[in-house]
Amino acid sequence: MEHYLVSARKYRPSTFETVVGQQALTATLKNAITSGRLAHAYLFCGSRGVGKTSCARIFAKTINCTNRTPDGEACNECESCRQFNENRSLNIIELDAASNNSVDDIRDLMNQVVVPPTHGRYRVFIIDEVHMLSSAAFNAFLKTLEEPPAHAIFILATTEKHKILPTILSRCQIYDFNRITISDMVAHMMKVAATEGYTAEPAALSVIAKKADGAMRDALSIFDQVAASTRGNITYQATIENLNVLDHSYYSRLVDAFVNSDVATALTIYKEIRDKGFDSQFFINGLGQYMRDLAMASSPTTLTLVDATDEIRAEMAKRAATLHPTFFYRAMDLCNSADFNFRQATNKQFLIELTLIKLCQQLSPSSDSSGADEGHLKPLESGAATTPQAAQTAPAPAAARPAATFAPQTPAQTAPQQPATFRRPAQMAPKAEACHEAPAPYMAGSLSLGNLRAGTSTSAQTADAPSETPRAPEKRSKTFTDADIERVWSTTVALSQLGPMLTSLLNATLPVRQGENDLVIQVPSEVQEGFVAAKLPAIQRSIRDALENDSIRVSVVVCQMELPKNLWTDDRVLEDIISAHPGVKHLIDKFKMRRT
Repeated sequence: MEHYLVSARKYRPSTFETVVGQQALTATLKNAITSGRLAHAYLFCGSRGVGKTSCARIFAKTINCTNRTPDGEACNECESCRQFNENRSLNIIELDAASNNSVDDIRDLMNQVVVPPTHGRYRVFIIDEVHMLSSAAFNAFLKTLEEPPAHAIFILATTEKHKILPTILSRCQIYDFNRITISDMVAHMMKVAATEGYTAEPAALSVIAKKADGAMRDALSIFDQVAASTRGNITYQATIENLNVLDHSYYSRLVDAFVNSDVATALTIYKEIRDKGFDSQFFINGLGQYMRDLAMASSPTTLTLVDATDEIRAEMAKRAATLHPTFFYRAMDLCNSADFNFRQATNKQFLIELTLIKLCQQLSPSSDSSGADEGHLKPLESGAATTPQAAQTAPAPAAARPAATFAPQTPAQTAPQQPATFRRPAQMAPKAEACHEAPAPYMAGSLSLGNLRAGTSTSAQTADAPSETPRAPEKRSKTFTDADIERVWSTTVALSQLGPMLTSLLNATLPVRQGENDLVIQVPSEVQEGFVAAKLPAIQRSIRDALENDSIRVSVVVCQMELPKNLWTDDRVLEDIISAHPGVKHLIDKFKMRRT
């Protein structure tokens, strides 16, 4: 029976080309070998499982190779390469400083340094976990490290560079190894799966890569574990069950509950997570990380900061576009506070549940600081609700008007006219040069509510006046002013049942009047444009009834808008301060201040 070898050892890199995720660093080492510019001491530092010791061995084999390839790789055919591959080379000496960290161990190593190589030009001394050496051992090593024989090269490897003496650091060329990205690990595991004859879903390998936390060796170890459990059929569902990973779908469902202010659903999802055996602190940390990733995905410039595959990044970017950045920041702050207070909390479950309730209230229509509502949530008004302001502007009873008709608008009717002057809140005034209308703006048809809104049936009207001949609908055409629009706009938004996110957005602005009866709603993104367009008929009906004018046409376009100051980010606030007081920037530069 063939001896089984774990993937981390079986697929350990043997050339610079096979090193995963360190292309820039390996290219530098190959160039140094090709040009003959070799230093006498190197320090490879980085987190576990990123290839430090593997690169040290490849470097040692390559510099002694007598027949290197044109691209600077070892040939694996010469005598020196064969000795190395068979683990019998006398030119490569490895020392584990974690267990050989005394002065005597270093002195024994120094005695070997003076011995010249039997084959090849160099003897390479690889000291792993060099930060574990004692201070006395470091001091004994200093002189030899600074002036070694011409045939000796030292390669030190460590995961904790800050523990190494500055006198050692100053004598070495330092190479920092990067954490391996999820996409690189997934690509490498796909190759391993193909070689081994396994079937693997990319989503499953992404879960493994994320759990490995940037370490390729850890990823291959987890890969072996899942492959053994699933008998080579590595599926997403089997992976999250085998590794006891909290599926991101739970976090996605929680965000839906937060947006809809649905406390009951959020607490129910949390109970499901606890029933599966997940620790509450692990859960709240994962939720904070998910909100952070959503915040990063909301902008193309920060999308690369999301440590995930391209497919997951695209999915998160699509979801993040429907939410305001302020929501992410407040959510991250609440999750961070819950994690900070978790150890001190007597009732830890209550702490997490209270945090989830606060998250559900982030987009609530109730004020959270003014105290005007005495701490109670205001109920969301339905489309049939009538506020005192709406009652003053309500249309005449349905019995006095004929039945409703639907008259679609022709292109000539919907053509935008010259914009008229309209008074808007100063903080929400759009930038004229940044606004752009869609090729075909969303417009609502002319639908007068009439008897349908009042609930009066046609049969009842026929019983009251059986001899009357149906008359043509009377079209309301009451004139209105810009002040009238401003007066009825908040009531119109409330009656349109847009949801808390769009209600908050539209309440912060006013429609732009174009011509006599055309109103244009401006939104900052195409995603919000689509949501508003779906509710456009309801908005148009409400504003026609409030202003008693059936000729009003409402459309929606995308426009770059200036957010109100209470929604500004810290960077935007700083820009505003610097623009008003230029001396502040000079003060920041002079004292090298930075925002924490």
